[in-house]
Amino acid sequence: MDFRVSDEQKELAAGIGAMVAGRLPLARIREAEGAESAISTEHWAALGEAGLFALTLPEPEGVGLGMSEAVVVFEELGRALVPGPLVGTFLAAGAGLVEGAAQGEAQVGVYSGGTGPVIIEHLASLAGLLILPGYDRRSTARLLVPAPPVDGATRIEAPLCPLTPMWHVASLAAGEPVADVGVRLVRDGSLLTAALQVGHAAETLDLAVAYAKERRQFGKPIGSFQAIKHICADMLVRAEVARSAVHAAACLADDPDTVAFEAETNLCSPEEVVARAVMGAKLLADEAAVVNARAAIQVHGGMGFTWELPLHLHLKRSRVLSTTFGTPSQLAAAVCALG
Repeated sequence: MDFRVSDEQKELAAGIGAMVAGRLPLARIREAEGAESAISTEHWAALGEAGLFALTLPEPEGVGLGMSEAVVVFEELGRALVPGPLVGTFLAAGAGLVEGAAQGEAQVGVYSGGTGPVIIEHLASLAGLLILPGYDRRSTARLLVPAPPVDGATRIEAPLCPLTPMWHVASLAAGEPVADVGVRLVRDGSLLTAALQVGHAAETLDLAVAYAKERRQFGKPIGSFQAIKHICADMLVRAEVARSAVHAAACLADDPDTVAFEAETNLCSPEEVVARAVMGAKLLADEAAVVNARAAIQVHGGMGFTWELPLHLHLKRSRVLSTTFGTPSQLAAAVCALG
């Protein structure tokens, strides 16, 4: 199995990056800070027209690609801070659960459970809501269509991420069971979320390096100072390790034969092989995104704390993403339990 990112995948990522830069530049994205809807229906439809949500659907309905291509695309979306329920809509489109999701005509959210209050992201924009139980096969994934009404929820006035509007819902209806694909939805959702985190880690690294080359102290760029070099080098290692883990896990998800061989060799089930790879990748990506954002703020000094720079948006978004599909502590415990 070749885990390297191919030239075709790099071209795909570049194309998505160019499309997003043209349709959703950062200045336009930031116009929605604090709004009930983080992205307009027009721009959401543009993502659908580009085939973003139909990447893994077979042709002619979709693009006919695999998860190894999807994670490369989602990394670009993380880099560009593209808002909205990207992961949930992709999952619903791939499983054919919500009409219009693949075309960008409907937005679908994800609630991955937990013991705390029920917090739903992007509720005002949702046509449906996926309720995913995690890797526990004893629980069943469910689908709510339509999504819970906004009228019965309480909007959180100051969410952690200003581009991720949130609502508190007292309780969720039972919904319709999603048979047979629940574990796959959790696997793919975890991978896509991890890919978004890799994008945040990579972009904050690029911003830190660019500033270190530009900012001068004592007549020299601050990037020439050893302390700054060490920070940027550590950021690079975290981003590349996370990217490698995410792409390797995606390649496993696309290759059941290799998964079966690994399971036989390690005397475990195929589901455990993929779960270990996916949870480990998500754990590394969460760390890379959050720590790199903090490090980039440190490199920028006083400028790093200002609202004008996008660094705080990367930090806040990555903090939010690190609570979905398992927190770092939950993922670490689950990986250890797999042995």
